[in-house]
Amino acid sequence: MPRLEGHCWSCSCSTRVKSKYLSSASWLASKAGEMMTIISALLGHAYGSLHHLQAANLLRRGLVLFTVGVFLALVLNLLQVQRNVTLFPEEVLATLFSSAWWVPLCCGTAAAVVGLLYPCIDSHLGEPHKFKREWASVMRCIAVFVGINHASAKLDFANNVQLSLTLAALSLGLWWTFDRSRSGFGLGITIAFLATLITQFLVYNGVYQYTSPDFLYIRSWLPCIFFSGGVTVGNIGRQLAMGGAEKPHSD
Repeated sequence: MPRLEGHCWSCSCSTRVKSKYLSSASWLASKAGEMMTIISALLGHAYGSLHHLQAANLLRRGLVLFTVGVFLALVLNLLQVQRNVTLFPEEVLATLFSSAWWVPLCCGTAAAVVGLLYPCIDSHLGEPHKFKREWASVMRCIAVFVGINHASAKLDFANNVQLSLTLAALSLGLWWTFDRSRSGFGLGITIAFLATLITQFLVYNGVYQYTSPDFLYIRSWLPCIFFSGGVTVGNIGRQLAMGGAEKPHSD
């Protein structure tokens, strides 16, 4: 009998220990589940906030680039119209800077697309742009771009080929001075090609015209303007993507 009682007592103690162990494990599991739920909720909230901030930042950069594109289009197109390089039918001209209303809108939209595309391509290629990343360099790039446009309207050469070669050298010099990236060069060439095709289509359909066309319906130096414009707007977009923070550049 004592042996039987001892056996029953040991079984009872073992059962209580196991029950206590299982209750502790259940409590820990429930607490772990609660912690995971809280962590998941916090991560979801943080992701939503980050996504919202990224969307707001993207919209802000797009608006800035659109404004810059509209301003440059108004100023530079005014120069071309005054020098009779670009001719618009009188019925499509507006009073604002003697320019067609759709020109600044198209240029602003193109500037927003190109300016947002440059940092995205840099990120996709894993080659962040590090050359001369400061606003002073961007402003000098804009000044050189305006100078190239001014030269296209003001300089007089014996023929359009000499003018086109000069502007091509200036455009390549702009890229070498302020960019020097393979992505910037490739996107500049692509932008120049597509913009030239669109311009040819518009001129062919009589939307406007160029005086003394020598490259089908347009002037042969126009792709150089598109190339330098793409590089300039791309640098603005890259700088805006930095959030305005100046960082040391590497030559």
